[in-house]
Amino acid sequence: MGQTDVSPANTIRDRVLVALQKAEADDAEGIRARTLRLVSCAMRDRDVTARGQGQCAGCEDTEVRKLLEIMVAQREVSAREFDDSGRITDAEREREEMEILQSFLPQPLEGPALEKAVDAVVNDLEATKLKDMGRCMAELQSRYPGRIDTGAAGKAVRRALV
Repeated sequence: MGQTDVSPANTIRDRVLVALQKAEADDAEGIRARTLRLVSCAMRDRDVTARGQGQCAGCEDTEVRKLLEIMVAQREVSAREFDDSGRITDAEREREEMEILQSFLPQPLEGPALEKAVDAVVNDLEATKLKDMGRCMAELQSRYPGRIDTGAAGKAVRRALV
């Protein structure tokens, strides 16, 4: 699975809510609809908390991304525990939910796309020495939130600077 719509105008929240409507129309009791309802409820809960802190618009897209990452991690742990206890059906259900959740997360930069992003950052910052690596990594993470694997990016930055 991949992202359902990658246009920059659509936030993760928008994509989840549209997918929830479609899933409920297709099969209201299916695993996709149930999983997306959980996400929707968790987003509303985060909105209430954000409004309580004075953020009238609710939680931002970065918060929704973090929420999805937490939900994926919870399902990874649950699937392992179900496997260990011999509850294979429950482990498979957790993995299905994990795939659904991951389809809404931004895809990590890899290969040529990562190299291109690193080259752009190195050129923009006019970085030339290894001591500039920290600045480059910070800039990469700010330009591509949630999409940078720090290990692979660190190696790419190191190659670009040497």
